[in-house]
Amino acid sequence: MSVFFISSLLLVAALSFGTTDDLGNPRFGSTLDNIRRLAAPAYRTVMFRSLEYAALTSVLCLLIAYPVAYAIALHAGRFKNALIAAIVVPFFANYLVRMYGWSVVLSDDGPVLRLLRAIGLADSHTKILNTGPGVIAGLVYGFVVFMIIPLYAALERLDTALIEAGRDLYGGPLRTFLFVTVPATRQGAVAGMVLVFLPAMGDFVSAQFLGGPNQLMIGNLIQDKFFEGQDWPLGSALTMLLMAVLLVGMFGYLRRARKDEAEASR
Repeated sequence: MSVFFISSLLLVAALSFGTTDDLGNPRFGSTLDNIRRLAAPAYRTVMFRSLEYAALTSVLCLLIAYPVAYAIALHAGRFKNALIAAIVVPFFANYLVRMYGWSVVLSDDGPVLRLLRAIGLADSHTKILNTGPGVIAGLVYGFVVFMIIPLYAALERLDTALIEAGRDLYGGPLRTFLFVTVPATRQGAVAGMVLVFLPAMGDFVSAQFLGGPNQLMIGNLIQDKFFEGQDWPLGSALTMLLMAVLLVGMFGYLRRARKDEAEASR
């Protein structure tokens, strides 16, 4: 597995310095033109949009997943495993199929907009598909389970005596939650943020099914350069840029995890 991964990564890295011939076939080289092209305003816009969508997706997943994981871990009793299975099993379905179904749900005649129109929160001109919120909704739906699982694991390990001690020290429910529960489960939250942010950053299916030309993400550009644009060197350069951003996020998480472990061992 390591050999295949590293060899593929080296091949893409080497190709990012290459060119294409008159027929669009990739050729290895030593030019920096592809790297310079990444500074174009269009590519910067797509990169910042991808970062924005991935960050918003991570935050929304955290806000949705925390109460779900909290309720299951601390209040579900003997139904814990059944509830976790009920959350995880639907995500075994193919990701493309789930995004296609989500596009039907968010369509102009779908149940979401019909409900919003019925209660007066939308009109006939309101759209969700081909918008940024539509893409983010698909990303949240696709990756929220990656947030629920680590949060559930962290809350499952939480010593409930800490919560009781906080209440005994005259801490209200909100204060106890903010100063006892949240710090004790911080590692699970950070792990969930990373598990959501990394795949959301490189995702292209949600933007393809739920977005339009103005919602393209970097994954869509990479797909286009390799399969339609026949510009493999530029696609490789975009891939290396994406890998660099993801590695920064991963190293940041690992550094934070080591710091938390060091503090816990003191």
